[in-house]
Amino acid sequence: MQLLKQPNSLVLAIMIARASSSFISAFSHHHGLKQTISKGITSTSKQHVSPAFAAAFTTFGNNQVSSKMINSKRWMSEGTTEKTEEEIAAIQAAREARKEEKERKKAEKAAKKAAKAAAEAAANKIDEVTYLSSNEQSSYAKMGDMTLIMSRSQTNRVFANVADLENAEMYTPGSKAWLRGRLHSIRVKGGSCFLVVRQGSFHTVQALFFKDKEDPEGSKKMINYLKTLTVESIIDLEGTLVGDANVKSCSIQNVELNIERIHVVSKARAVLPFLVEDAARSEAEVEASQNTDRPFPRLGQELRLDNRWMDLRAPANNSIMRIQSAVCQLFRESLYSQGFIEIHSPKLIAGESESGAGVFTTDYFGTTACLAQSPQLYKQMAISSDLDRVFEIGPVFRAENSNTRRHLCEFTGLDLEMAITDHYMETLEVIHKCFKHIFNGLETRHAKELSIIREQYHSEPLTFTEEPCVIHWPEAQEILTDKGFDMGDGMGDLNGAMELALGDAIKEKYGTDFFMLDKYPSDIRPFYTMPDPDDDRFSNSYDMFIRGLEICSGAQRCHDPELVQKLLEKKGIEAGGGLESYINSFKDGVSPHAGAGIGLERVVFLYLGLDNVRKASMFPRDPNRCSP
Repeated sequence: MQLLKQPNSLVLAIMIARASSSFISAFSHHHGLKQTISKGITSTSKQHVSPAFAAAFTTFGNNQVSSKMINSKRWMSEGTTEKTEEEIAAIQAAREARKEEKERKKAEKAAKKAAKAAAEAAANKIDEVTYLSSNEQSSYAKMGDMTLIMSRSQTNRVFANVADLENAEMYTPGSKAWLRGRLHSIRVKGGSCFLVVRQGSFHTVQALFFKDKEDPEGSKKMINYLKTLTVESIIDLEGTLVGDANVKSCSIQNVELNIERIHVVSKARAVLPFLVEDAARSEAEVEASQNTDRPFPRLGQELRLDNRWMDLRAPANNSIMRIQSAVCQLFRESLYSQGFIEIHSPKLIAGESESGAGVFTTDYFGTTACLAQSPQLYKQMAISSDLDRVFEIGPVFRAENSNTRRHLCEFTGLDLEMAITDHYMETLEVIHKCFKHIFNGLETRHAKELSIIREQYHSEPLTFTEEPCVIHWPEAQEILTDKGFDMGDGMGDLNGAMELALGDAIKEKYGTDFFMLDKYPSDIRPFYTMPDPDDDRFSNSYDMFIRGLEICSGAQRCHDPELVQKLLEKKGIEAGGGLESYINSFKDGVSPHAGAGIGLERVVFLYLGLDNVRKASMFPRDPNRCSP
C-alpha cells in the first residue's frame, strides 16, 4: 500500500480512471465488486489509504467501482499482482500458443515466397547448351552457356571472320553467319540489346537484339540471358546480316547482325583487373583527361605486366607482338635468300659463353651448368663444321642486375655467323641487306599494325640509307667531344647518353636512324674478337644502332687457336670446360668468319619508338620479375 500513499500514484490513478470508465466497469465486473464510489470509501478501505486518496475517490464518486476494488489484495497487496499457479500456467500457455501461431504464419509466408521464386526461376531458367551438330540446331535453345567444349564432336558450324563481313562476294544482307569472339561491350536497356564482338584484338562488329512482339516470353528470356553476360567473355553468336549500317565505333561500319543465337563459351570474371579500352589509350589522351570531370585511369607498368594477358588484348600491344613475329619472319626470309641455314644450339652449357656478362648457373647432375648468354661459341663451331652461313633465333640469358628501360635478363637473340673471304665488311653488307628487308617489309606488309601502334605510341617511320652507314670509332669520339662529352683517353665504352647524342648527330649529318659503329677498343670487347691489324688496342668489332641505341653487337672472330689462347690469358680467363672444345674446333681448321648477335626485343622497341623494352617482350624477365 506504500505505492498508493504517494501523490504521484494518486494522480496516476485518477488519470487512468478518467481516461477509460469502461475499463473500470469491466474490471469491477471481473472482481464481482458491486458498491459504487459515490457511497464513499468504506471504513475498512480507509485504513489502507491516505486521506487525500480517499477524498479523491469520494469526489469521483459517479464512477461505479466496488469498495472491494480497494480491499482486493490481488490488486494492491504491497503494490504487486498475485496470480495462482493455474493462471500463470494459462498465461504462459497462451503466450506460447501465440508465438507458435506467429512462427507458423511466418513460415507459411516464407514458403509461399520461396515457391513463387522457384516458379519464376524455373520459368526463367536457362540451361546449358550441348551443341553436337549443326543438323540438330533447331532442337537447341537459342541462348545459354555452352557446355564445356571437350571435343565431344565436330559441329560443322562454319564460323566467319569479322574482317570478311563487309566482303560482298562472301556475305550479303539477309545471310546468316556464326561468329566466335570476345564480348567487347554490351548495353541492355528495356527490350533491346546492343553488343560488340571482337576478333583478333582489333576487328569489331556490332550485333543487335530487339524484343519480338510475337514471342514475348522468348524475348524476355533472351534479354535476361544477355544481362548475365560479362565483357571479355568468349561467345558464339549466330546472326543475320543487316546492310546499310553506320557504326563508326567498330572496324566493320557498314554491316551489323541481328542476333538469332548466342552462347557463352568461356565466361570472364565480372570484375576485371582493368578494362581493355583503358589499356588502349595513349598517354597523351590519359593526360589530357586528368583535369576533366571524367579522367581516364592511368594504368601502371606493374599492373599491366601482372596481368599481361589482358594488356596484350589492347590493339596496339597485340600488334606489337605481331610486329615482333614479322621481324623474325623477315629476318629468316632475308638470310635464307642469302644462303644461310637455321641452327639450334644448346642453352645448357658447361661454362660462360660471353666474358664479362653475368651468367645464370644451375645444378647439372652434380656439376654446375650455365644458361647460355649467347649461341656464340656454337655458331663458330658450326663454321668449323663447314656450315658456312648459319643463323639462329633463340633465348639468351643475362644475369645482369640492370633495371633500365632497355635491359632484360632473358631476351630473344637473332644471331648469325658466316665465313668471310677477306674482310668483315662482307658481313656488314649482309646484315645491312637483312635490315633493309625487315624495315621495308614492316612498312609494306604490316602497315595496318603499324598504324594501330602509332596511334597509341607515336613514332615516325625509320629512316635508313641504301648502303651501309659505317662510322669509325675516331669519328664517333670527335662527334661526342664536340657535343661536350669528356671522352677521356678514348678507350672507354659509350654510355646511354653518349649513344643517344651520337644517334642525333648521325641523323642530322647522314639522314639515317640506322647506322653501324666499328673499331671498338679491344679491352671492352669479348675475348673472341679479332684485333685490328694495325693497332691491337682496337678491334675488328662493330655495333649497330637504331634511333641512337644499340641493337646489335658483332665482330670478326679470332679463328687462330694460338691467338685465342693469348687473348684468353690477357683477359684472365681459363681455357677450361666448354672453351676447350671450342678451341679444339679451330685446331682442326676453320674458315675466317664474322657475325653478329641482335636483340629481337630491342629492334622492335626502338623501331616502334616505344618508351620501354618491356612493351616489346611478351612476358618480360628483369631483375625484379620472373612471373607471369
